[in-house]
Amino acid sequence: MPHHHHTNPSHPPAARKLLSWRRVVAACAAVAALVLLLAAAPATEDPSRWRSYLMGPLPGGTRKETVAAAVVARSFAGPAASTSSPAEAPLSSLGEINLSARIAPAAAPSMFLVPSSSPTENFDDGSMEEPEHPEIKRNLPKESAPFLKKEPISSGLPTISPDANGEHVMDTKSVLPLTPEQAPLWSTAADEELIYAKKEITNTPLTSDDPDLYAPLFRNVSIFKRSYELMERLLKVFIYHDGAKPIFHSPELKGIYASEGWFMRLMETNQNFVVRDPNRAHLFYLPYSSRQLEHNLYVPGSNSIEPLSIFVKNYIDLISAKYPYWNRTKGADHFFVACHDWGPYTTKLHDELRKNTIKALCNADLSEGIFIRGKDVSLPETFLRSPRRPLRDIGGRPAAQRTILAFFAGQMHGRVRPVLLKYWGDKDADMRIYSRLPHRITRKRNYVQHMKSSKYCICPMGYEVNSPRIVEAIYYECVPVIIADNFVLPFDAALNWSAFSVVVPESDVPKLKEILLAIPESRYITLQSNVKRVQKHFLWHPNPVKYDIFHMILHSVWFSRVNQIR
Repeated sequence: MPHHHHTNPSHPPAARKLLSWRRVVAACAAVAALVLLLAAAPATEDPSRWRSYLMGPLPGGTRKETVAAAVVARSFAGPAASTSSPAEAPLSSLGEINLSARIAPAAAPSMFLVPSSSPTENFDDGSMEEPEHPEIKRNLPKESAPFLKKEPISSGLPTISPDANGEHVMDTKSVLPLTPEQAPLWSTAADEELIYAKKEITNTPLTSDDPDLYAPLFRNVSIFKRSYELMERLLKVFIYHDGAKPIFHSPELKGIYASEGWFMRLMETNQNFVVRDPNRAHLFYLPYSSRQLEHNLYVPGSNSIEPLSIFVKNYIDLISAKYPYWNRTKGADHFFVACHDWGPYTTKLHDELRKNTIKALCNADLSEGIFIRGKDVSLPETFLRSPRRPLRDIGGRPAAQRTILAFFAGQMHGRVRPVLLKYWGDKDADMRIYSRLPHRITRKRNYVQHMKSSKYCICPMGYEVNSPRIVEAIYYECVPVIIADNFVLPFDAALNWSAFSVVVPESDVPKLKEILLAIPESRYITLQSNVKRVQKHFLWHPNPVKYDIFHMILHSVWFSRVNQIR
């Protein structure tokens, strides 16, 4: 039975007075923080919008709203309160006070001590796709400043692109340069190392003597090899410890968002690149999960991701007030990794995060004005069925035993897939296009077996430009046919996708079979062989190996940062 004593008899009178005094001080501090917050709030801001963050959900609110508020509270009151980053002393505690005042003080239910599993649906076609919310794009948070306009091309690292004859020619087009506001407030030894690396990469001689790198797969194998070597030798990454599970430090290793989870897990356990001293770092990793943001903060039926965007903005405000590192470059040496479709949109309330930070995104869509080619990184979307066996089912039939011309099975969302089904669904024996594999077919050959037996695997965009089928096709050694206008392909700065894939404009879907049949058999054999060669650059290993997907992602971020340095 619970006790209802007003005082604890075990405490002597002096101790009881001290406890009472501490309670009074704590209450006064809380009231003072609230007054400061309200005084600092913009006059145009609707106070009712913050009420749920200050006081928790109103009576009658949904359970999801209650849980969301609790998760927000836990995420900022977690490790940051007990285990600070090994950095300089906080500049001010005001940012932390303001942030905590805006969120609900309720304790999180125990179910959120461990990240919840994905509600991924297992369809008969063997594909794993989570239903998204396309209406979200009509209700995005209003940005606080116009999108970053494209800057004139300036001096950056050159690349080498294949010409029509397969020869390699110098491509002098470079990446987006630093804008004036991104110049560091002061220089560090890490900056000098980046400048050294940039000179070394720019002046690297042509080479093709690495048996582990197949030159036709790369835009410029010499530049890639030298840059990778310098990354292995020099790169140091600092990881912020602020933030609690499930949104921070909580990798999800299964499903279609596995890329961000696997990278987080391998980065946080890495001993080669991670440093405890932020003053030595070339890059700063923001270890939050876009998948967990959606899973824990999005209120079903609200059609709004504003709570997610506010959460991310407040997190950046916290670390920029607590530590000097964000402010030194205005976020240009910081990066995050997000595979959820909403990952780009959650940055829209923080100008520096959206404009300056290196964003590794599965949703690498140029048309949205958020992803910046040459600065941001296109993240491969990898669907993993078994976290304990990430290499399960890798491989496929030899080219001569692939009897199906083209295959696709999946949900009919987005603008491309319904058109694909309209023209090719169950209309041609060579074009195996389904909205869902019929049971009469799966009894003989399931989804994975279809991919392993097809020459070309059709990879149309869904709600967004990215698709897990691209990497799935590579896993099963099927040539990917990518249909997604404005999509920047993964590792675009390094890989020559024309060597192992086919890109078809959305407008050419009615001519899809004609396009595929026009590819000579010898060309197909080369493409399929190159798919097998490039496969190792997209594989996850519990213990990362050289040139695997973990290192390719990290190299892409490193290469972007080197490009930005003056």
